[in-house]
This record gives sequence, structure tokens and C-alpha cells, in this order.
Amino acid sequence: MTSTKSKADIGLVAHLLRRAGFGATPNELDSFIELDYDEIVDYLINFDLPDYIPQDFISRFHKDQSDLRIADGARAHWIYRMVMTKTPLREKMCLFWHRIFATAATKLIQNRVVVNQIDMFREKGFGRFDDLLLGLSRDPAMIMWLDNQDNHGSNINENYGREILELFSMGVGNYSEDDIKDTARAFTGWSVVNPEYMSIKMRNNTVRPYGYISWQYEYDANDHDNGVKTILGETGNWNGEDAIRIICEQKATAEYIARHMYHFFVADEVPVPQWPHQSPRDAEAISLMVESYFQNEHSIKSMMETMLKAEFFKEESARYARIKSPAEMVVGTMRLAGPIELPSDETYYAQAVCSNMGQALLGPPSVEGWQGGNEWINTGTYVERVNFATKILDNSDKEGVRNIIDRIKSINNTGNITSDDLVSGCLEVLGPINVSTMTEKRLKEFASKYGELTWSDEGSFNQFDKAALSVIQLIVCTQEYQTA
Repeated sequence: MTSTKSKADIGLVAHLLRRAGFGATPNELDSFIELDYDEIVDYLINFDLPDYIPQDFISRFHKDQSDLRIADGARAHWIYRMVMTKTPLREKMCLFWHRIFATAATKLIQNRVVVNQIDMFREKGFGRFDDLLLGLSRDPAMIMWLDNQDNHGSNINENYGREILELFSMGVGNYSEDDIKDTARAFTGWSVVNPEYMSIKMRNNTVRPYGYISWQYEYDANDHDNGVKTILGETGNWNGEDAIRIICEQKATAEYIARHMYHFFVADEVPVPQWPHQSPRDAEAISLMVESYFQNEHSIKSMMETMLKAEFFKEESARYARIKSPAEMVVGTMRLAGPIELPSDETYYAQAVCSNMGQALLGPPSVEGWQGGNEWINTGTYVERVNFATKILDNSDKEGVRNIIDRIKSINNTGNITSDDLVSGCLEVLGPINVSTMTEKRLKEFASKYGELTWSDEGSFNQFDKAALSVIQLIVCTQEYQTA
């Protein structure tokens, strides 16, 4: 692999691709290597075309990934999309919003409605926050998840009114109990209906796994509270759209979203419940993103561009400052191993491992979602991480693994390589990954048993593959690989 850029520049690009995606495959790094950093950011944040998903082929071999009602199939299908996407930032944003707007199929009984919500994130998750919040408020999964079908003009249910302020936009301490009540009143009449049973209104929390699956948003004007409401200091005969406008105009909303973006894309923050009591890790970074929010009509894309091009994002201290979520680690490893060839059981294995590591896709533990950070790691989950990564990268016949091994060879064109150079080559091609001096020393001690390696004949070729696979598998067990 040749380049006109310095190793430091390549390291910065690799850092960008870990955060704005799931890590760089060697081929992806090649495709960006001659571009300036800002040009790479511009490419990553501009995605207009949908990813090609071979739905007919998936339906033929994996019926449950077409039906999408059962958890294993629905989760495996999203894993497939994240691994195979040509627009990794779009899928990363879906994961970001799923973590904040946490909606679980466990209460909704079937998973298709949550899959539909993820589709909505793909469509609206990179535009104006106002439009995303409106899409969320009309989303059948969210309506049923937070009981807004039981929110009537004559008898309000405060669940959604509370959570849209507390968890979805502003955070604790920026609103009153009266704001919650009047926001709930603004969303009365926002409900769902099943088009296959138009005469049956979903008014009594009716949830059936197979009959009522095609929920659609419906506004019932007769069920709306038309009284005067005061929300965050503004008084009027407000509807849900008005409530969203008022919420999105608040500085607290911009600060809350900016802090979530920093937490997810830059460096681990303290858990969200501590935010009202502890200042942001980098207040200047938050202010910069808030300024972008208001200067660009509440655009999430503009906030992302500001963040990714900012010096605080590029700093050495920001690299490896986040623990990868289970989904990030799983998807990044699968992308390294190579494209998924259907039919495949690997996506089912991957979604199960995500669940075992504490991140069941489409099934967050509560409306608070996943806190992340150190909560991702304990003795049991780390073992799951190591076992998964080593298993996925254990076959030199996989396209991605074969590419990694061949690139290691190409670093030294003499036809032979020392064990120390093998370790250095693996670290370079897999990332490049910066490891501590102690980690590098232990890796080289392990590799020394292979001595000097060559690939001049079939026997030495196979021995080199064995040695390279062993070093690769040990690297993905390291602490550095588990951080982004």
C-alpha cells in the first residue's frame, strides 16, 4: 500500500472512519488515501442514494429477515445492512438515534414496527431535528411504546409528553411539570390505526402479534385537547407540531443533542442521568456544535460536519477515547472479514453476540436506552468480544481476511518477513492501530515462535497464513481494538 500522505495523516483518516462508520477496511482506506481530510468528511456526510439490499435473495433463504416480526431475523437483517452498507455514517446515525429514542420490540411484541422506525431514522436522521422529532412523534412504534394511543383530550397520558422533554430533546432541569402536562395535551389525538382494519381504532392499548402489524399514524381531531396551553413559556392553542417547534427553538435542546453527539462520536461522557449535575467534558466543543445548530436551521448534518472538521475531534487525545459498543465492534470486525455471502448464519450469530454483550438491537433495556462507556465492559462481555472477533477472523479463505494477509506480504516484497515485522504489518493493515509499548512487546513475544517467515512454496505459504491469523486474532483481543 503506497501513499503520498504521512503516517499521522493515515492515522487521522482511520480515526475518522472509526467514528463516522465502523472502522476502515484496507480497501476503504485506499479509496480515501489521496483526498484531503475535509474532502473525506464531505464525502462521508453526503449520501443521497439508498443502499442496495438484495431483498429477493434474502427472502428466498431467510424468510424471517423478510417478514421481520421475529427478533432474531429482524436483528440479523440490520446487522447485514450495517456490514454491507456503502454509506456507513447513515447506519451509524441510525444506531445513534436508536440509542436515544430507545424503542423496544419487547413491549410491542413484534419487531417490524421498530424496523420501520429505523427506516425513518435513515430518511430523517441527518436533516433538521424538527423533522426528525416530528417523524418520531408520528411513528407508530413510538406511539405504542410510550402509550400515546391512550393520550386523550378528555384524559391525558403524560408518558410521551414527559419523555420527549426529558430524554429525547432537552434533558432534566430544563422544563417544569406543567410543561410536561401541556406538552402531553398538545399530542392528544396522535394515535395509530391499522389500515387492514380501518373500522377498528387502537384506543385500548390493543397489541396483537400477527393481526395488527401494519400500524399507521392517525390524527383524530375529535380526540384532541383544543384548550390553551403554555409550553416552555409560550402560550397558545398548541398542537404537537407547535410543541416540536417550541422544543427545537430552545438552547437546551441544541446543547442536549450536541452532548449526545460528543458522547457517541468523540469521547465517552458520564452516564446521561449525571448530566444535570456534571458539566460536559468539553464545553467549548458543545458550544461550537450548538452554534452550528442555530446557524443552519437545526441541521444535524451541519452539526456533524462542524464536529468532524473541528480540532477537538482531530486531537490525539480524542483517539481511542471511546469504548466500542457491541454493535460497533461486531460490525467493524465483520466488515474487516469481508462481505457477507448469502445465505449466511453469521448475521444470526452476530446479533446474538450483541445481545450477550449487552446491546440487543431493537430491544434496548428501557426508554433510557444504553448508557455506554465503561458499562459496556465486564469480565463476561469482554470474553464474548474476544470469542466473537477471533472466530470471525479465523478463516484465510474469507475475502477480507485474505486481503489483509496479502497486504501484509506486500509491505515487504523480498518474499520473507521477521516475526517483528509481521506484528507491525498486522497493526498497520488492520487500522493502523496504535497500541501501547507493553501490548506491542507482548504481541512480538507471541509472534517470535514463528521466527522468520516466507511464502515461497505451499508449505511456507500455509505456515505464513497460520502465523498471520494467530497475530491478527491476538490483536483483536487487545484493549486497543475494543476502543475507537
